[in-house]
Order: sequence, then C-alpha cells, then structure tokens
Amino acid sequence: MRSQLFHRSKWFLCFLCVIILTSTWAVPGFGAASAEAPGKLRTDSAKSIFEQRRSLYEEMEILTRIPWYWLAAVDQYERTITPRKEQKDENNRLTGFRFKEAFWAGPLNPDPVDTDPETIGLFGGIGKDATSDGSADPRNDRDALFTMASYMTSLGYDEEDFRIALWRYYQSDSAVERIRQFAKLYKSFNKLDLTESAFPLPVRSTYSYRDTWGDRRGWGGLRTHEGTDLFAPMGVSVRSVCYGVVETKGWNPYGGWRIGIRDIANRYHYYAHLQGYEKGVEVGHLVKPGQMIGWVGNSGYGPPGTSGKFPPHLHYGIYRDTGTTEWAFDPYPLLKKWEHAERAKNSKARPPKGSAK
Repeated sequence: MRSQLFHRSKWFLCFLCVIILTSTWAVPGFGAASAEAPGKLRTDSAKSIFEQRRSLYEEMEILTRIPWYWLAAVDQYERTITPRKEQKDENNRLTGFRFKEAFWAGPLNPDPVDTDPETIGLFGGIGKDATSDGSADPRNDRDALFTMASYMTSLGYDEEDFRIALWRYYQSDSAVERIRQFAKLYKSFNKLDLTESAFPLPVRSTYSYRDTWGDRRGWGGLRTHEGTDLFAPMGVSVRSVCYGVVETKGWNPYGGWRIGIRDIANRYHYYAHLQGYEKGVEVGHLVKPGQMIGWVGNSGYGPPGTSGKFPPHLHYGIYRDTGTTEWAFDPYPLLKKWEHAERAKNSKARPPKGSAK
C-alpha cells in the first residue's frame, strides 16, 4: 500500500512539474512568448552559451524523461556534422539540429517547409510544436529539441531504445556510437564546456618539433605524413590534449604502440610510437586534458614489439569526422596554440623572482 502511494505521489509531482513548466511558456521572457523570430536565440548576457543550453536540455528532460546528457549528445553530434557555412548562417541558435525537409514535414507533403502540426502529422512527418504557438518550426530550438526527443522515445525509455531509434534516424553505426560517447562524456564530467586543451608533452620537458605535415614517408609504401613529430627523450610523459573517450589502443605496424582518443568535437587524436601506456588507460575509459596516457618511445615499422628503427618521438595526428568521411588535417597550428597557452598559464602561476614563497 505504501509502495502504491509512493508511485502515485511520484507521478503526480512529475505531472505538476510539467504543468508549471508549460505555463511558463506564456509568461513574458519564457518559451514562445519570448521568441522574437523562429529560432532566434534569446541571449542572456549573464549566462554563457553552455549554461543556456544546459537549461534547455534540463527543461526537455522534465517534459520527455530523456536524461539531459543524451539530449546534449545528439545536439552536439548534429553540430559536428553541420557544414561550417550553415553554422555561420544560424549561429544565433542554441541547438544544432538540421532536419531534412522530407523527414520533418513528411515525405509526401506537397509543402516541404510545412510548419502546421496537423498536416505534418497527416503526411507522416516528425515535426512537433513544443511551444503551443501553432507552429512546428525546425528552426525553433524548443520545437527542434522536443521533436528529436519524441523520436528517440518512440520505442521506449531505455538507452538501448534510444540507440535503436537513433540508428533508424541516422542509418549509421558510427553516428550512434559517437552520440553514445558524447553522452558518456557529458554525464561523467557533468558539464557542457569540454573545450579545455593541453599540450601533449610537459612544456617543461625537453622536446622539439616543426611542421612535418605532408612530408614523404617510405616504410610500408610511398605515403605522406599525416601529423606532427615531436622529438623527445625516451620515456617523456605523453598526455591527453582533450576531454575524450579512449577509442583504440594497441599495436599498429606503422604507429607501433598507439592510442586513439575521440573528443566532444568529433575529432580523433592519434598518438603513435609510444614506449608504453599509463596503467588504467583502457578502451572506453574517459580522459581529461593533461592526463598522462603513456610515454615517448620509438616503436613501430614492423610486427608487435618492433622498436629502434628511428629516434624516439611522439607522432601526433588529428582527424575530423563529418558524419560521412573522416579526414586528417595539420595539427601543427593547434600544437603551437596549446603550447603557448600552457606556457603562459605556467608563467602566471609562477611567483615573481625575489618574492616570498
């Protein structure tokens, strides 16, 4: 009897929260009442973009029962696969969703940009009106996020149900895996701002590097160098440059003992020719900027265990996933930026000469 009363009270409280939250959309400064134009960002100078997004995700969590970090993960994945031109065109939005017209309005809808919830439903579209303003607008942040949340819960509320629904939407195993990784990062670190970076080697250690992007390589066939070589003594610490998920670890004939880490921007960070790995760093584990993951070595260019065919160094590469292809780009500018930022940070933290310690 007490158990039944508890569950009834729980659902009553949830229902009450939804009623209160929905009513705020009619109050100036909230929801549809505050929208100046479809999808226009209602900025709050006192809050960062991450705080505003977190508030929106938590609002939708109350309405849909999908954990905020799953909503954030899908939104972030959409943001990473959106071409930069489109990002610039709509950089005043909180969400990154870009729905296909046929999917939003319905494949047989004669009006591909239809925003009428009734006709959208009639033609099998997924577009929803979250703000009760009579319009299901894919450029409206709440409409877009609520629509995706509704689609994700079409099969149920377990994580496996979310993953199946997302696969049906994206038709891609890698897309579902990326979203799962992002959700894990957001949940574990409990924040949206995961943009902090670090230099891959301790800046106070001995090392040297230059831009080696595109240099010729001969071992294993003629190829170009997709990365930057950072030369350092054997055993110098190698660190994660980002918040991320360890995606690969083990031997590669070209890279020797290597490790790959996926960050929240859908970039794959590749560390090669290691001497070994830090204890406890395994596939699926999370890392943060500056965390030690291994040591500089000279492994590679042969079967497992091959080493000594070149001077000790860290090969660092970075690859960008666009949802359809993954391509490498020159990491040298980022390395210089991270190195400069870390040296400046250390300089500020160091007490002036002659001051009391």
